[in-house]
Amino acid sequence: MRQAVKVGIVLPAALLLFSGCATKKWVTEFVGKKEVEIDQRVSGVDRKLADETQRVDQRVEGVDTRLKTAEGSLTQTSETAKGARERADSAYTKADETNSRLTRLWSNRNARNLVETYQVQFAFDKWDLNDNAQTTLVTIVKEMKENPKLTVDLEGYADPVGGYPYNVGLSQRRVESVRRFLVEKGIELPRIHLVGLGPIMEKGTPNPEKRRVTVKLMVSKED
Repeated sequence: MRQAVKVGIVLPAALLLFSGCATKKWVTEFVGKKEVEIDQRVSGVDRKLADETQRVDQRVEGVDTRLKTAEGSLTQTSETAKGARERADSAYTKADETNSRLTRLWSNRNARNLVETYQVQFAFDKWDLNDNAQTTLVTIVKEMKENPKLTVDLEGYADPVGGYPYNVGLSQRRVESVRRFLVEKGIELPRIHLVGLGPIMEKGTPNPEKRRVTVKLMVSKED
């Protein structure tokens, strides 16, 4: 009887002890697994955080690069605009100088003295040079070659027969014929000034005398 009681007491105690050891081992294993899972999760979060940080850094670097590129482009554009402005200013200055020079030349075109006047006659509705016209022009060419300071003014006219626009064109063709003859004989273009003035409307002059080019030999006043 006493022996049975001992067994009854020892057996539950042994079971309890065994059960406690098993529970402790299970708890240790369970806690270990949880720690591993937690470490893995933390590691995963760390990796995600590192990846995100790297992406942010790359974006920031990209923005910085674009900003630097934009600053370089703006600087280059500014330099280009500056150069263009300087070239434009230089061109305006040269244009002003050229305009002033041409203005002086044009203003002084009449600062000349009349040396002699010739009349080159034409047939009705004609602008070709006849023998008499060429003879007169040869004399003018000789004078101009002997005196290089001489210039010539050519004024073309027509009679009033026919339409006004046609006669203006006819006077221009006549004065151009005289100019061409002078150039062919060696007179420089800058020494020749010409204009077609159209028909002479005054009644006191016979029509044949109106079909002409008036040639004026001129010399500068200071000469």
